[in-house]
Amino acid sequence: MEVNGERLRVDTITKTWTRIEVPSKSEAATAAPPPTATSESHKPAHEVEAYDYRLVNVPTPKRVVRGSLNLYFTHRFSQPIKPLKESARQLLGLDSFSASSLGLFYGLTNRFYVSASRSPICQRGLCRTIEIGAGYHWLDENAHSPVALSTYASIEGDNNFSRNFTYNLQVMMARSVTKYVHLIFSPAVHINANGQRRFDPRATDFFPPASIADTFNQPKHTGSFGFGVNARIRPSTSLLFEYTPRVGFKLGQVSPIFNSSFRVVGFQQKSEAEIGFGVQRDIGRHTFSLTFSNTQTTTTSRYNSSNLVLPPSKFTIGFNLYRRFLK
Repeated sequence: MEVNGERLRVDTITKTWTRIEVPSKSEAATAAPPPTATSESHKPAHEVEAYDYRLVNVPTPKRVVRGSLNLYFTHRFSQPIKPLKESARQLLGLDSFSASSLGLFYGLTNRFYVSASRSPICQRGLCRTIEIGAGYHWLDENAHSPVALSTYASIEGDNNFSRNFTYNLQVMMARSVTKYVHLIFSPAVHINANGQRRFDPRATDFFPPASIADTFNQPKHTGSFGFGVNARIRPSTSLLFEYTPRVGFKLGQVSPIFNSSFRVVGFQQKSEAEIGFGVQRDIGRHTFSLTFSNTQTTTTSRYNSSNLVLPPSKFTIGFNLYRRFLK
């Protein structure tokens, strides 16, 4: 209670009272509790990075935290937006054939995770591909490390993981230019990418049989180099860009060359490296990206090439959707 400007504490049981000393304003300011820390170092691991688990197709070293189940869904249409006069009649390609891939990855620890995905694309050399893999997060970008670093290994098998296996080894690195702009580099080796010569022409593909086809051998393995940028322009919105040059086998299109007698006298191989850009929006534990790229393939060994053989000047619309379930 307060009497004549003095504060008193009264004990009704013992019938005693004591005076309460009121601290001065300067003492009160000094004794005020420190503000709650809000720096990035105190945030959960999955919220520290400004980027998500992928740009458009190129993966990033974003940490998969222990006990988190992450679902992702990718959707790629086949008709390019350009020329606009043609694609406008099909709603910028949204009426065209699309490939919808589904995957998940789970954090066994704060560093080690496992993943599985399936692509429905079915064409010569690849069909209904299932990819199973595991990754390990080595470093976060901080005062002790100039980059964030993860590694990933996977096996892809066609016909629902029953044949034509490809083996992938990949490194994912990220480096911040500013607090909101991150550079991504993801080099990879894809072993047996053209195993069993499954993307090469065969003599029996033609009538009469073209024996020259047996001499046309593309490389067996692929090396790819994914470069990308994530630029955050709003607290929950980012711009994306990526480009993936390759060496060795390059997925594309092999066309026969005929002479005047309509006999096959050679082959011409055409291939285009993957390129893409888009905008990403984070909404709670959901992440949605509107993407534009020249490829439909999204598995690790195939995203680096345009299976549609579209030049960099032509793009198709696509979507990436992530949903995180945390303990």
